[in-house]
Amino acid sequence: MNYLITGAAGFLGSALANHLAREGHHVRGLDNLSTGDPQVLSPDVIFTRGDVSDRPKLWTLLQEIDCVYHLAARVSVPESILYPSEYNAVNVGGTVSLMEAMRDVGVKRVVFTSSGAVYGDQDKQPLQETATPNPHSPYAVSKLAAEYYVRTIGNLWGIETVILRIFNAYGPGQHLPASHPPVIPNFLRQSFRGGTLVMHSSGYQTRDYIYLDDVVRAMTAAGTTPGIGNQVINVGTGEETSVRELARLVMEITQRRPEVIENPQTNPGVARMCADISLARALLGYQPRVSLAEGLRLTFELDKRLTREPTRPIVRNY
Repeated sequence: MNYLITGAAGFLGSALANHLAREGHHVRGLDNLSTGDPQVLSPDVIFTRGDVSDRPKLWTLLQEIDCVYHLAARVSVPESILYPSEYNAVNVGGTVSLMEAMRDVGVKRVVFTSSGAVYGDQDKQPLQETATPNPHSPYAVSKLAAEYYVRTIGNLWGIETVILRIFNAYGPGQHLPASHPPVIPNFLRQSFRGGTLVMHSSGYQTRDYIYLDDVVRAMTAAGTTPGIGNQVINVGTGEETSVRELARLVMEITQRRPEVIENPQTNPGVARMCADISLARALLGYQPRVSLAEGLRLTFELDKRLTREPTRPIVRNY
C-alpha cells in the first residue's frame, strides 16, 4: 500500500514509517522538523520537509496515496497553556488543511492520532470511548476539536476516518525538551545520573503507559482493517500505574536510589487515566504485548541518551 505519514520524523511517526517500510509498503513522510529528526528514518522512507498547511506540497505528496496517518501536532500540555493560539493553529487548522487537500486529491482513508487527554477527569475507570470528553488543557481541547473536524468533514466528503486516542506512549527516542520532558525518559535519565525524581503533588495520580511497539501495532491495524470507518478507538494497555509506582520501577531498572520528592506546588493534572481497550481488541485484534517493566528496560537499554554523561552539570529538581 501507499502511505503518507505527517509528523514522520517524530517519536511515533518515525517508528510507524520505518515499520511500514520494512513491511514493503511505499511510505512518504512529511515533517516540519520543529522537534523531529529525519536521520532516524529508514532510507526507504521518502521524506519531505514541510508543513501540513502547505496545500501545494500536500497535493503532490497525496498523489496515489491509499491511507494517510496524521500525527503532526504540537503535544506539550504545559506549552499549550502558554500558547493556546499556536496549538489551535497547528493541531486544528493543520488538520483541516490536510483534510481539504485529501478531498481535493481524492484520498479516501485517514487515521488520526488523538489523545487520551481528551477525557480529562472521569469518575468511571477504565475510560470507554463513550465517555463524555472533559479536556483540561488547550492541548486536549485542540485534539478533541480536530477529532470532530476529521469525523464531520470525513462523513461529508466520503473519507473513511479512524480516530485513535493514544494514552501515555513511551519508548526509545522520545523527544526530551529542556523544559517539561516526558516523565518516563526523564525519570530514567535522572535516576541513572544521580538526579532527583520530582513528583507533582503526591504522586498518586495514575496513567496508562503504553510502549512504542504496541502503539505501532495498533496504528498499523487501523490503517488496513476494513469496516471501521468513523470509529473512535482507545490505544492503551488497560492498566493504570501511579507516579510513585513508576518511580519504584525506574529505580529497579537503573539500579540506583535517587532522591524522590513531592512538589505540592505543582498541578498534578488529571487524577486517574486508564484505557478501556475492549473496542481495540474487537475491531483491530489488538492486544498489548509489552509490560511496563519490560518497556522501561527496553527504553533504558536502547536509548543511549539516557545513560550518556551530561555535557554540563545536572540541574536538580527541574
